[in-house]
Order: sequence, then structure tokens, then C-alpha cells
Amino acid sequence: MDHHIIYIIIMSFCLIMSAYFSATETAFSTMSKTRMKALAEKGNKRAALAVKLSEKFDKLLSTILIGNNIVNILLASLGTLVFVDLFNNNQELGSSVSTAVITVVVLLVGEITPKTAAKNRPEGFAMFSAPIIQFLIWILTPISFLFNLWQLLVGKIVRKDEDAKTSQEELLLIVDEVEQEGSIDNDEGDLLRNAIEFTERKAEDILTHRVDLEGIPRDATKEEVAEKFAETRFSRLLVYEDSIDKITGVIHLKDFYTKNGIIEEELETIITPPVYIHKTEKINELLKLLQTNKSHIAVVLDEYGGTLGIVTMEDILEELVGDIWDEHDEVVEEIVQLDEMTYRVDCNTGLNTFCDEFDVDIESESATSVSGWLMEVLDKLPVIGDSFSFEHLDIQVTETDDHRPTYIRVIVNEPEDEDEDSKKKDKDEKDKKSKAEEREKDSLGSTL
Repeated sequence: MDHHIIYIIIMSFCLIMSAYFSATETAFSTMSKTRMKALAEKGNKRAALAVKLSEKFDKLLSTILIGNNIVNILLASLGTLVFVDLFNNNQELGSSVSTAVITVVVLLVGEITPKTAAKNRPEGFAMFSAPIIQFLIWILTPISFLFNLWQLLVGKIVRKDEDAKTSQEELLLIVDEVEQEGSIDNDEGDLLRNAIEFTERKAEDILTHRVDLEGIPRDATKEEVAEKFAETRFSRLLVYEDSIDKITGVIHLKDFYTKNGIIEEELETIITPPVYIHKTEKINELLKLLQTNKSHIAVVLDEYGGTLGIVTMEDILEELVGDIWDEHDEVVEEIVQLDEMTYRVDCNTGLNTFCDEFDVDIESESATSVSGWLMEVLDKLPVIGDSFSFEHLDIQVTETDDHRPTYIRVIVNEPEDEDEDSKKKDKDEKDKKSKAEEREKDSLGSTL
């Protein structure tokens, strides 16, 4: 009987260790490394040890698996001995009962319960577990060394998938999940999404089109330059030769005015060359290019070398943080709701913004704004009164400027229910059937 008590004590210890190993594995695989590093930087020694162990996760995992298997096998073996003795050395019955009991106990106490607890508080348990698992790594080093060699061999046979990287779509899903959990607010979520999508945006997606550019000819006088600065309130003016299609430089306001007024030197001395780019240039690469050239404006060229538009440093930053307004900017609302179902839309609105607002799917190979989309659909220069329907929207051009649409009116129609559609179809079919029967009767009557 005494040896049974010893067995039960050893089995209890094995069960506790099994729970410990299971919880440790879950804690280290689910903990936030960023949060742990932040705690370590604040001087938390256990957090620093946990970070150090997580950086060698293969070695950590080998130790956990070895320890967990040792205690589980020992627990099962001792359990078999105890139950065989209890059933008067009936090995078959004792083994069967032992397997059933030990399996249930290990699943509940050694697996499900500790893993659930560790998943709910992974950082706390990882810091608690770190010194103990560090000691066990030292103890089990000879055994884990052999398993690490086996891991290396398997790794050479089954090579790691190089394409198994986190995609942009997966990152966006992670941001959505974190936002829903309340770890970040909506503004922080929008900033993260903008940063993730930043590398996919091109210059043509954010440029200011050539028809909206303000510039001065190369041979303009200082008075004309001063007047243009006062009129536009821009800090920089484009300089062109012959037409806006040939932009040759930029004049900065701070170079044009000094403490004594307008500079006395010739304008040529303060004209700086612009940066030229193609419309397909990625804006993250463009940002580096502007920083390298210490420039604020890039001229976007089309396939013929003409001016398509410009992109400023502010345009790029707005892709990350949203619209940046200063005291001279006129606040423009792109989409204004006039009544319950009617909207006034600025034609400079981005096509993606329009689709998100009205829940439509527009596929266009070239158009990036509502204006470009209108020209594609109408297949001509829009004029006031032009209208068409798209999905559940009725669209009409209400304002134009120099052959360009500036505003449209959008009426949102309630989509008909499927039941109503089916009822209408059934009614139409019945009407057709009754009319056909009447025609048959008429023809039969005339025959008689």
C-alpha cells in the first residue's frame, strides 16, 4: 500500500509538469513579442529572459516536447501499475481502465485547462515560466541536441516555403481583427491600413492633373510672379516654356521674397529644376526620390513626354495621414448628401472613394477619378444634362467647366427584393399564359 502512495505522489507531480509544459508551449507561441520587448526595455528581467528564449524557439520547443513526453509516459506507466494492482493483477482490465482514466485526466488537467489559461494570459505565464524552462533546457541539453540534429536533417529534406510570407491582404485582416478587439481605435486602424497599402499606390493615383496646375512662363516678369503668388497663395510656382506641357523649373516663395522685398537678382538664379517621373512610379519610391533630391514637387510625364500632372510631398503624406489642411486651403467636401437618397459628388473624387461610398463595383483600366469614369461610360466629353444608370444609381451631370465635368447628382435607388422580382416574373408569365389561352379560344371560335 505504501508503494501506491509513492506512485500517486509521483503521478501527481508528472501531471503538474504535463500541465506546465502544455501551458508554456501555448504561452510562448501566442505571446506578443512586441509587448514583451517593451517590458524588457523597462527593466523586467523575466520579460528579457522570455524574449531571449523565444528567439531560440526550436530549442525551446524541443525541450518542452521532450519533457512533456517523459512525464506523460511515466504517468501512464505508473497508472497502469496502480490499476493492475487494484484489480488483483488482472493486467487486461487494469490496463484498459488505466488508459481510459489517464487519458481523460491528462486531456483535462494536462492539456485543455493549462492551454486555455495560458492563451488568456500568455505574457504573464511566459514570464513566470521563463526561469524554470531555462533550467530544464540546461538539464535536457544532451537529449535536445540529438533532436536538433534530427530537425536540421528534416529541414534539409523538406525545405521551407520561401513564398510563405504574410501577404498584404493578411496584414489588412490582422489590422481589422486588432481594431475589432479594441486594441487600436479607428484612426489608428486607418493609419495602419494606409501604411500597408502605401507601397501599392502609384503617382497617377494621387497626382494633380495638368488642367488644375498654376504656373508662369519662363520669361515672366517679377511683377507677374508676385501677382501669381498673391493670387494662388502657393508656396511654389511651376515655371514652363511655351506651355504647361514643358515644365522646366520651380520658384519657391522664400527665394523670391527677402526681408527687403522682392529679390534684386534675375529670376533664373532662383529657379530650381524639378524632378521628372513616369505616372507608374510607386509613391514610396517617389518619396525617397524627393528626399534625395531635396525637392517638394515631382512632374508626372505621360507616354509622350508631356505633362500629365504633378505630385507634391504633401500629396504623398496625405496618403498616410489623410487630408492636410492649412489656413489658405478651401475645404471641399467631395460627396455631399442633399436629401435621403440624393447626393452631390465632386468629379475629382477618387473612383475607389466613390465605390466605397455607394457600395458599387466599378472596373476601369485607366480611370482613377469619377471624371475619367464618366468619360469612359458616356464615350464623349460630358455636358450638363447627360445621364445614365449604373447598378442601383441614377447619375446626371449637373456642372461642367471648360469641357470637364465638375459635379454630378447621384440618386440611390432601393434595390428590389428578390421576392418582389419573382412575384413580378410569375405575374408576367401568368398574364402571357392567359393571353395565349384567349387567343386559342378566339381561333377555335372562328373555326367553328
